[in-house]
Amino acid sequence: MILGVYGQRTATFLHVLCCLWAIFAIVGYLGLPQSARREKETTYGGHWKHLTFLNQVLQAMLFVLCVVIDFVHLCSPYHETLSALLVPVRDFIFSVFVFPVGLFVAVVFWGLYAYDRELVYPRELDEVNPIWLNHSMHTTILPLLFIELVICPHKYVHNANGILGLSVFTVTYLCWISWVHYMSGIWAYPVLEVLSMPGKLVFFSIAYGIVITFYFLGFLLTKRLWARRRRQ
Repeated sequence: MILGVYGQRTATFLHVLCCLWAIFAIVGYLGLPQSARREKETTYGGHWKHLTFLNQVLQAMLFVLCVVIDFVHLCSPYHETLSALLVPVRDFIFSVFVFPVGLFVAVVFWGLYAYDRELVYPRELDEVNPIWLNHSMHTTILPLLFIELVICPHKYVHNANGILGLSVFTVTYLCWISWVHYMSGIWAYPVLEVLSMPGKLVFFSIAYGIVITFYFLGFLLTKRLWARRRRQ
């Protein structure tokens, strides 16, 4: 570990806060009262057809694992053996899923929101979803990503394996929301309701390109940040 004892304790404290916030956001999202305006979220596929919710679950999984690793490192005499098993899993989840998907959710959501919010978050949802919950699912996920990037040196797998893992996740998700629509007539996002079939294919292709770009962004940021720290 590059971090010293005090640095490790600080990282543990931040991981605990991030973990609690991620779990709190999920509980808050699931605890919203039922409403006719939210009927689509509780029918076929439920919350699991929304990338926002899947991303929040991934972030919660990551930070739970980070907290476990931190406490193992600080408290267990067998931390080297346990870390050797858990750290690669943590690094894979962060680098291949959490960073690119989380960045995609924040950037694309607010990008579409700025262009035409009806395409992604209709005004009628303001009457059901509290503002803090919207920001917890689409805004605060961004600083959590960069906190993790700064306090923890993640080792990336070979890029071919990373891209393969992210591609499998992305294609599986796109097939999943297409299946949900086929079975129930529900599109997970309003923007897909207004696009033609060629438009959807272009949208999916652009989305795939963006998420792959964010994977490489995470790789470059991690490499430059931690290479500088190692030299220092």
